[in-house]
Amino acid sequence: MTAFDSTKRHLGQGLYAHPLGVNCGAVGAAEDPKQAEVSDGRSLDGLRRAVELGANLLDTADCYGAGHAERLLGRLLRECPDQELLTSSKVGHIRGSAPHAYAGRHIHHQFQQTLENLYIEELDLYTLDSWDFGPQDRYLGSAIDQMRTLREVGAVRAIGMRGPYVPYGATPAERDACADRFLYLFQMIRPNIIWTRFNALTPMITLEGEDLFAFTARHGVGVILAAPLAHGLLTGRGPRNTTPPPGCAVRPTGARILSTEKVASVTAGIQSLRVHFGDEPGVLTRLALLFCLQRADHCAAVVGFTSTAQLEESFGCLSGPALTTTELELIDTAYAQIRSDIEHQPRRRVPQPART
Repeated sequence: MTAFDSTKRHLGQGLYAHPLGVNCGAVGAAEDPKQAEVSDGRSLDGLRRAVELGANLLDTADCYGAGHAERLLGRLLRECPDQELLTSSKVGHIRGSAPHAYAGRHIHHQFQQTLENLYIEELDLYTLDSWDFGPQDRYLGSAIDQMRTLREVGAVRAIGMRGPYVPYGATPAERDACADRFLYLFQMIRPNIIWTRFNALTPMITLEGEDLFAFTARHGVGVILAAPLAHGLLTGRGPRNTTPPPGCAVRPTGARILSTEKVASVTAGIQSLRVHFGDEPGVLTRLALLFCLQRADHCAAVVGFTSTAQLEESFGCLSGPALTTTELELIDTAYAQIRSDIEHQPRRRVPQPART
């Protein structure tokens, strides 16, 4: 059988990433000060191990722990000055005292703080992490100008934007509205890379008659896939605690809003994969990751972690054979049935945070 190709993939703008990188959303997220030092130590150990395993794409955001994840990642970067690591951060959720997260020169302010947190002089990828550009997109033009200026002066190598995503159970009208909004912003921003949540349970969205991978390939745009394991739901061990880190204003999505009934549907649905592929430890993780990574060679995935064991399992999945066409079709059929089951169950409402 053909081995899975773990060579680095070109995402655009001269950025080459190992197929699997690390998302730092849970890094340094301990709220109890007494546990923070222990949590930081475990996070750094995990990041070090990921680099040893080949990861070179390290993905964070200014809202992860209100900058704490960036500062921890900066400690790792200082330990590895000779490693060719790609740093990715995002902006768009921390407003501070500005009227809006994209208002005025707030992007520039957040960018300078990100560089200070990471202890670097330039960023490989900087992503607009929200589609909210104020009333009537008041701050869209300014945001685009600031991002392009950062790229032009060499402070940022690539510009990113968040990709299309709708919650489980979204209606066709909601999917169409999401696609229309994405296409409008894509044409305005003209990003180099798309950062998006994607996994086997993600509702499919059509863009100009194509899926996301064909669309981005046609436009020469790279893709970074987050949550490929659906926050642990596709590993067969149930969803991990995915409460946003302190200071992160991102609304709950994905596994965080699945009802008990929908979780049960997923658990039951992946049993068919166990029957065909076996019940060895890590087999479901391997299927979920390769399902994403074999869709296109201009995409990479980033996985979160709470232990080095999770990282070792994820990276170990890439050392075996690639999935065959027949296996991919079988897996796609099983996942499609799961998506159908959970989409036809009543939708759970998510409490909205109070506006301040």
